Amino acid sequence: MPSNKCSDIMRGMGPRAPHRTIAHLDFDAFFAAVEENCDPSLRGKPVIVGGGERGVVATANYVARRYGIHSAMPLRTARRLCPQGVFITGHFELYREYSQRFRALLGEYSPLVEPLSLDEAYVDLTGTELLFGPPVETARLIQRRVAEELKLSVSVGVATNKLVAKVASDYQKPGGFTVVPPGQEAAFLAPLAVEKLPGVGPHLLEQLRDRGVVTVGDLARVPVPLLRLSFGEWGELLAHRARGEDPCPVAPREEVKSISKEHTFEEDISDPGVLESTLIALTEEVCRRLRSQRLEARTVTVKIRYADFVTHTCSRTLPRPLDVDEVFFAEVLSLFRQGRRRRYRLRLLGVGLSNLTPRAWQDDLFDQRLPLLRELDLKLDTIRERFGKKAVVRGATFSYNPSAVSYTRTSERAVSSQVRLG
Repeated sequence: MPSNKCSDIMRGMGPRAPHRTIAHLDFDAFFAAVEENCDPSLRGKPVIVGGGERGVVATANYVARRYGIHSAMPLRTARRLCPQGVFITGHFELYREYSQRFRALLGEYSPLVEPLSLDEAYVDLTGTELLFGPPVETARLIQRRVAEELKLSVSVGVATNKLVAKVASDYQKPGGFTVVPPGQEAAFLAPLAVEKLPGVGPHLLEQLRDRGVVTVGDLARVPVPLLRLSFGEWGELLAHRARGEDPCPVAPREEVKSISKEHTFEEDISDPGVLESTLIALTEEVCRRLRSQRLEARTVTVKIRYADFVTHTCSRTLPRPLDVDEVFFAEVLSLFRQGRRRRYRLRLLGVGLSNLTPRAWQDDLFDQRLPLLRELDLKLDTIRERFGKKAVVRGATFSYNPSAVSYTRTSERAVSSQVRLG
């Protein structure tokens, strides 16, 4: 779902500025392609990257896809469909190294580079003509350089905005290069299946099909008031997207070092139920913000401040980065129970996540349970963003009293505010 900032821009869209030129670049079967680079003998063979006997497919090369294998498929199913496939656990640090080289290359052409994950990014080429020539040709040059220097295939979409550029990059995979000229955005999108629009997931797709919406063009013809009635604010944004409108700028991200949230009780507390309920609520919030920034965390920290202002912190580093609520619930409660060694009442609790990395996998590779939990978390994020934080409340947070001062830290910068968490 679009950020609130972009939502506000869309609602107040005024006169259009001269068009931008934005490229979306998306690696083709990234993890598998990197593995083939490291071991050329894999080329021409069905390569499936995933982890563990009970894990899921992170990606499969295009040879493996001929057997019906796709991302998020259980590895047991993939092995049944393609027993001769080459199954690789994956090498995260290697993928991150390639991703960093890719972003550095993009940075040679524009300061406006917005990574979405390890294997895709936007670059705004508006105004680079005097340096590099026509932006479309610059995008072609970048594609060639990726092939020559990284030995990887990347698909490119070029358009006047991020939405259409992203859809265009997927139009002729693998190795595609699709340009949508200014003014042709709606015409390009109209014949495409409505699920090609970013943000249209399985649940929304089912609702749209129930209303006879199959293509993006069908969606564009639905009256905006009807979409707003059916889907609230998101319905109005869908109407803009169906017409190929997206004013959101390419926004380079500052490196986020940590995400944390603290809660100061109005009265000093000793009740274990209230304390643990508060920790669950704080963990929910930091994990939601983690997912909203497409990040994962390896290190979790619990902060305990007693009534006499003595403060203790305790941390634990996970074997690999994650962004799933349930995992961090267990870690936070374990740290709290081990770290609370004094009988004093508590004045403040805090939960922090650090050692952050861009989200590496399409789905978890090592345990089928985690992708399902993450899918649940994302659905809860969407419901709360649309209907408010109290729309869905975990029973474990019922004892949490939010009517106190909380402090939020992001990127090591502290902001004090009155908040209410549902």
